[in-house]
Amino acid sequence: MGPNPRIKDRMTGATPAGRDKGAWLAALEQGSNLLQSATPLKGFDVYVVGFHCAKGEPDSQMEAHHYCRVVNDDLLQCVLFDGNTGEANLIGIEYIVSERLFDTLPEEERAYWHPHNFEVFSGQLAAPGLPRSAETALMKQLVNSYGKTWHTWHTSGHGHGHGAGMDLPYGDPRLMWSFNREGECDEDLKRDRDRAMGLDTEANRAARQSFLDLARPQWGVDAMKDDFSGTTPVPGVRDVHAAPDGGGAAS
Repeated sequence: MGPNPRIKDRMTGATPAGRDKGAWLAALEQGSNLLQSATPLKGFDVYVVGFHCAKGEPDSQMEAHHYCRVVNDDLLQCVLFDGNTGEANLIGIEYIVSERLFDTLPEEERAYWHPHNFEVFSGQLAAPGLPRSAETALMKQLVNSYGKTWHTWHTSGHGHGHGAGMDLPYGDPRLMWSFNREGECDEDLKRDRDRAMGLDTEANRAARQSFLDLARPQWGVDAMKDDFSGTTPVPGVRDVHAAPDGGGAAS
């Protein structure tokens, strides 16, 4: 499948350590082309881009490009990169489950899964290259869903978190979390992505208000509430344990 002219390139966040490719690697790549139609990566063609922070580490923030395969109506599997070009680095994985599957998880497991409603209703999660109607339909499917995300490589130089801007995937994998209020994701990080990729977060937000009534309270909305200050709730984003009067998140 050729490049989508509707998607603007987003370059990788870091140059990996190591020497240039040798002849052996070029031969290996040429041979691998013969197997492409049968690989496990076939079908990872749902592309969305958003932002993650490490759970419990509010300054460790990163742009993440997701290439996902729809397993069924309740499960997506995604590989994560720091850009969308051929030079992008593989930085992690994410599993996405519907609310129905999440509700089957034991309570101790739920601590690994971040909620998605803020990403949807804030407009920060985008599907570059899709017509507005198709993107809106995709985001509607993600309402009330959850993601379990591990980053193995923090290539971004943004922020002051441990391991920012690494040239190799050092250390332990890090459990990533979602932002759940305006003011949590660094404004420079958002502006840089939107400017480079021609994205309109505010237009995304406006288009998604039509299905706001589908939103239900979610687990994990308040998991990092005390790690940020000066934040603003977004309609449709509410912790399952929040008070009925709207304490902790928007009602």
